[in-house]
Amino acid sequence: MPHPSRLPSVRQIAFRTAALASLISVSLAYEPAKIDPAAPAAPAGATAATDAKSNAVENAVVKVFSTMRYPDAYKPWSKQAPTEATGTGVIIEGKRILTNAHVVLYASQVQVQANQAGDKISATVESIAQGIDLAVLKLDDESFFDTRPPLARASTLPDIKDAVLAYGYPTGGTSLSITKGIVSRIEFAGYNLSTSGLRIQIDAAINPGNSGGPAIVGDKMIGLAFSHLGGAQNIGYIIPNEEVELFLKDVADGKYDGKPAMFDELQTLENPALRSSLKLGKDVEGMVVHEAYGTDASYPLKEWDVITKIGDTKIDDQGMIKLGTNLRVRFQYLIQQIAKEGKVPLMIVRGGKEMAVALPVTPDRPMLIPDLRGTYPSYFVFGPLVFTTVTAQFTAGFASNANFVVGFGAMGSPLVTRRGDQPAFDGEQLVAVSSPFFPHKLSKGYGGPAFHTVKTVNGIAIKNLEHLVEVLRDTKDEFLTFEFVGRNMEALVFTRKEMLAATDEILSDNGVRAQGSTDTLAVWNAKAPAK
Repeated sequence: MPHPSRLPSVRQIAFRTAALASLISVSLAYEPAKIDPAAPAAPAGATAATDAKSNAVENAVVKVFSTMRYPDAYKPWSKQAPTEATGTGVIIEGKRILTNAHVVLYASQVQVQANQAGDKISATVESIAQGIDLAVLKLDDESFFDTRPPLARASTLPDIKDAVLAYGYPTGGTSLSITKGIVSRIEFAGYNLSTSGLRIQIDAAINPGNSGGPAIVGDKMIGLAFSHLGGAQNIGYIIPNEEVELFLKDVADGKYDGKPAMFDELQTLENPALRSSLKLGKDVEGMVVHEAYGTDASYPLKEWDVITKIGDTKIDDQGMIKLGTNLRVRFQYLIQQIAKEGKVPLMIVRGGKEMAVALPVTPDRPMLIPDLRGTYPSYFVFGPLVFTTVTAQFTAGFASNANFVVGFGAMGSPLVTRRGDQPAFDGEQLVAVSSPFFPHKLSKGYGGPAFHTVKTVNGIAIKNLEHLVEVLRDTKDEFLTFEFVGRNMEALVFTRKEMLAATDEILSDNGVRAQGSTDTLAVWNAKAPAK
């Protein structure tokens, strides 16, 4: 199934606009409603009340303008050129504005404009959660809220088939857009990074620019628009109020901790042979543990355990639980409801015996190749070489290139072979050469080292980028030998004094303002410990 596309797609707005235009091949005919002259007219009071509700919603919806400065993974000493983007936001309690994280991620400037207003008010990002795609903005001028009260939020999930209105500022115009549809699906699904949450699907049209706009049932917000399904028409996704409330409660102390989750690998119990092999009776339903997340003996789950309950709620053979009478969702949904002090109660069957366990849950799964999560990459320049920590953004640039994946996979590059791995030890990072050599005579005769992962420096295995900087700082050897992970990777040998002498010249010639990021320079400038 195509992956839901986030809105707005900052770098693909023009492409998506053209794509949407090409998809509209069927004209939408409008047939005037037939009026029964005998039918009673709507009461004037009812019309006025409806207009007042509509005006209250429109008054709470704002347009968000962002200037993005994304990181450049292959030139980590710089940022990408500024990119302008627009989205939507909604006024909430506390004189704040709620929007999507991707609307303001890496924004160097944020401004907000009210409906039917001509002025833009400067804003700052107060809280952000890239995983669940939510952010809170504060305005420099809070008098903005004097005539704009917050929008009321519903306290329960909508029902399937409820009529819904999506408000926002999509591309194709400048004024507020309102589209109509129904709630078509509610499920527990993956968002970004390792975060999952409830998600509402609607068939009201939402497009790039709608991100952060409220979805309304009756006169209350049921959630926030955040994506649509690429390649499909009128399949949009809403972050429900339940997820919004969890986020706002989390950031009340000024920082975002994240949502607890389990990262064990599970499989369904639908296959009869699997059930027979585990000697399970017909009355046992649940999910089978294929690989436990924890490896130490104290971890409560083991391979072939069957998870039958979460809290007091039964889990079926597809890993689903019932919410109310008409809704089934993945059982992991309840983790965010019942987890206490970092643990969630489970009932399991192991070796034919039922037992209760307390499973530790955490917001994040440590990754060897992590996401930048709104930060900029670390780097260090030494002579004509630029070293950086390998991140998801670093590998994303070529992950879809089949030739690269096959070639580097054949060479045994960890950029391919270790994608998805956890760190093998505390502090493990992959360190790679981020780009081709800076032009200099020191690189004469060597091939391009770009994207090669550092294995050793003078025989010392490199643990992470800071460790690499320590080794370069502390070594007294005349020569420096860099070796890389994989097959057919040539070694690079340089004279240490020449590398040190050339670095400032190279930085100046190439307009690089700093030899390294703040963290690596702190290591480089620190005094080596006495031996």
